[in-house]
Amino acid sequence: MLAIASNARIFFFQEVVDMRKGLEKLCVLVEAFSSAELMTGAYFVFVNRSKDKMKVLYWDNDGFAIWWKRLEKGSFHFLENQNTLIDRKEFFMILEGITPKRMQKRFKIP
Repeated sequence: MLAIASNARIFFFQEVVDMRKGLEKLCVLVEAFSSAELMTGAYFVFVNRSKDKMKVLYWDNDGFAIWWKRLEKGSFHFLENQNTLIDRKEFFMILEGITPKRMQKRFKIP
């Protein structure tokens, strides 16, 4: 089970990424997006063209870590017009294979 804080910032990259890219190349992509976010503990999610592989890059206090998930059947589903910033609930729904039609929050705690 993944332990992600409820206030974690998760950035989902809409552009497809070659999954042969390693840590350094993914860091370059993130720095091109926002160099200020790289070492803040934010999570950066990348998918391949067929959407059956996913890599998650994040800073873990003393170094970078990568999670990699490959599906044996099917593909990851997400909203095509989705923002780059997603919340933890949306991220877990993508990992579990749930396709949300729309996300509507009931309220926001100030």
